[in-house]
Amino acid sequence: MDVLIVTIGTRGDVQPYVALGEGMSRAGHDVTVCTSLRYKPLIVGRGLGYGALSDDLVALVETPEGRGAIAGAGGAISGVKALLGILRRSIQIQRELFRDGWAAAREADPDVIVYHPKMAIALHYAERLGVPAAMASLFPVFLPTRAYPHPGLPKLQLGDRLTAAYNRATHHLVHAIVRAVCRWLFVPWRTAHGLPPHAWGTGVVHRSDGSRVPILNGWSPHVAPDPPDWPPRGVQTTGYWFLDRPDDWTPPAALTAFLEDGPPPVYVGFGSMAGRHPERTTCIVLEALRRAGMRGILASGWGGLNARHLPASVYLCDQVPHDWLFPRVAAVVHHGGAGTTAAGLRAGRPTIVCPFFGDQPFWGRRVHDLGAGPPPIPQKHFTAERLACALRTATERPAIRTRAEEVGEQIRRENGVASAVTFTERLADR
Repeated sequence: MDVLIVTIGTRGDVQPYVALGEGMSRAGHDVTVCTSLRYKPLIVGRGLGYGALSDDLVALVETPEGRGAIAGAGGAISGVKALLGILRRSIQIQRELFRDGWAAAREADPDVIVYHPKMAIALHYAERLGVPAAMASLFPVFLPTRAYPHPGLPKLQLGDRLTAAYNRATHHLVHAIVRAVCRWLFVPWRTAHGLPPHAWGTGVVHRSDGSRVPILNGWSPHVAPDPPDWPPRGVQTTGYWFLDRPDDWTPPAALTAFLEDGPPPVYVGFGSMAGRHPERTTCIVLEALRRAGMRGILASGWGGLNARHLPASVYLCDQVPHDWLFPRVAAVVHHGGAGTTAAGLRAGRPTIVCPFFGDQPFWGRRVHDLGAGPPPIPQKHFTAERLACALRTATERPAIRTRAEEVGEQIRRENGVASAVTFTERLADR
């Protein structure tokens, strides 16, 4: 079976799909992962085929305007303006991605396509090629439910019936916006490639005939169980898709020495969520560690945390595999990206989520609801005092440490990649 996997975004949007591709390759299938050029070494290094997408969209997020949009996504007026500007600039980039992705799809000539929601155009590639497709998501983005609001919108307590109605309405609101935007984006491509306008509007979760697209959920049902009002068929929550470190990877000697030189430190990293003032973020983190009396490992990440002068109790690292590092720390502090949340929980470590936007508040709430960490600290409330308090809570309360270990054991017993491979094989057979 020839499999095409299409994704775009930060490393957190790519790495799980590489893990999925690696699992399909081990099962005997030929796999092409189509994504930004910057991830080609990662994909080729894992023995997978590579399909090229422009790097422009990811690079746009790295600009000062992009960081301002991320920092302001929580509601600041200047940030919202920056976000709208980024969206306008991304439209032309999106059309170029459609072209690049189609070229990769024709080259791969797949029997089945698996796509990230951000590259929903791949569903239309599948229709043009006459092959099945499945949407593979890292958070519940297109599955309406009364159990919780859409991950991109706030949680409200309005009484049981009103809260349930509000929750479901948030999903339908997001879907209505997505339908309008996707129809505007996708219809020109469909027309240019001999396909009729998409009757169901979105072309994300419905095929042209109105039938639902199969959905793979790449997270653990122990962390976010399927609500009872989801569709009974065509949706599978498989467990996380972990891409573990290469067998020949070795840690930096300085990092190993730091870990051995005292009690387990706290990991702090915000991935690509640098915000507009990473220096301020660094100062807050350092002060919180000082107040809590704890050692720390700061991940510089993708333009994120940085510090010119660090105390001996803090180690600054670039990229270290989470599956190696997290079992060696006392707790993990991060932005709440799906992948980092998964890695911290898998390691059985208490987790403190400091969300910016998108699905990050959702995962922060899930961690707290599970009992594996204190309440999340939104970035607009991110202070040294709050972080120090959360650090003490996460590391000193036995109930949190015990619950985090229990969740880690549950996740480690799963094999999300194998379940997703089986799901995809059955889809191709049908």
